[in-house]
Amino acid sequence: MTTTAEGLATAVGPAVEKALATLLSSARAFGDSYPDDTTRDNRYALRPADATHAAGANRGWTTSFPAGMHWLAWELTGQDEFRVHGLRHARSFDRRVRAGDDLETHDLGFLYTLSCVAPWRLLAGTEGAASDEDRAAAAAARDAALLAADHLMGRLLEPAGIVQAWGDLTDPAQRGRTIIDSLMNMPLLSWAGEQTGDPRYADAVRRHTAQLREHMLRPDDSTVHTFYWDPVTGEPLRGATEQGAFDDSCWARGQAWGIYGFALNHLATGDPELLDAAERCAAYFLDHLPADQVPYWDLVHTDGSAEPRDSSAAAIAVCGLRELAGAVGDADRAARYTAAADAMLLSLVEHCTPGAEGVDSDALLLHAVYDAPKGNGVDEGCLWGDYFYLEALVRTVRPDWARYW
Repeated sequence: MTTTAEGLATAVGPAVEKALATLLSSARAFGDSYPDDTTRDNRYALRPADATHAAGANRGWTTSFPAGMHWLAWELTGQDEFRVHGLRHARSFDRRVRAGDDLETHDLGFLYTLSCVAPWRLLAGTEGAASDEDRAAAAAARDAALLAADHLMGRLLEPAGIVQAWGDLTDPAQRGRTIIDSLMNMPLLSWAGEQTGDPRYADAVRRHTAQLREHMLRPDDSTVHTFYWDPVTGEPLRGATEQGAFDDSCWARGQAWGIYGFALNHLATGDPELLDAAERCAAYFLDHLPADQVPYWDLVHTDGSAEPRDSSAAAIAVCGLRELAGAVGDADRAARYTAAADAMLLSLVEHCTPGAEGVDSDALLLHAVYDAPKGNGVDEGCLWGDYFYLEALVRTVRPDWARYW
C-alpha cells in the first residue's frame, strides 16, 4: 500500500513545476500592477481602483503575497527573473510606507515581512547576494520594514496591551478590537526587535499574544475570530466573528492562523503557553477535518455538508503543522504533525489545483473562501492561499528552508 509520504513524494515535484510555471506567467502578465485578493471565475483581475488609487495599485492587505511567492520561487530555482520581480515589489512597498499609503491596519506584518524582510534575509549577507546593488536594495528593504514595524507599534492600545486590528485608532466601532490573524503580524515586530535591540517590540509581542491566548482560545480549543477589549480600562469584553458562521463557531482559517501564529510566537518569545496554544489549535483543527483533509470554511460543517471548502485554511495549517513539528521537541508528536501536514498537502495537490481539476486558472490553488457570510471570494483562488500552498511545497522539498516570518 502506498503511504501518504510516498504519495506526496511522487506528487510534489510536478506540483512545484506547475506552480512555478503559473507564477512566472502571472508575474509577466501583471508587471508592476497587483492582482485582486481573489480570482473571479478562477482568473485574477487587476486590483480595482478606489477613490485614491488607480487599478492595480499597491493597496490592501494581500499585495505582499506575490512578493513572497517570487522570493520562494527564486530560492527554488535561482532564476533571476524572480529576483527582479521581488526587488520591484520591495521598491513599491518602500514607497508605500514612506508615503503613509493605506497603512491603517495590523496587516503591516503580512505586508512587510514578505515584501521587505524576505529580501533582507536573502540578500543582505555576503552569501546569496548577487551584487553590491542587491545588498543596497536589501538595506533599503530593511529600512522600509523597520518603518512599518514602528507604524505597527503605534497600534498598540494601552492598557489592554493589544494591537488594534482594523481602521483608525479613534474609530469607536474598531477601538479595542483585534483578530486571530494578528498572530501572523507579530513576527515583523520580533524581527524589528532583533534588528534594533529595542525591547519595546518584544514586550508588545509578549503582551499581545498572551491576551490572545487567554481570551481568543476557548476552553474547547477552538478560536474566536475577533475579540474586543475596553481601550481605556483594558477589560476583556466579548468575542465575535466577521467571517465565521456564528460568533460561537470556529472559522477554519482563523484556527489555522492559530496553529501557525502561536507556534511562531512561541519560538520568538520562548513562552511555553504559546506552544501549548498552538498544539491545542492543531488538535481541534485536525479533529474537525472531513475525510479528504480539506476543511470546510467553518469547522462547524462536517462531511456531507454542501458548504464550500477553504483550501487556503488547509495550506496555512500545513505550514503551521510543519513549524509545530520542529518546535515540540518530542519525536512522536513531531511525527504526528508531519504526517498530518503531508496528508493535507497531498489532498490539496490532488483535489484543489488547476491541473488536478483540468481548470484554466492563474491561481495556484482553487476552492478557497475569503468571506462566506458576505459572499466574497467563495470557491475561488486567493493570493494568501497561493502563497501558503507554495510555502508548504517549499517546506516539503527543502526541509531546511529558513522561513521569512
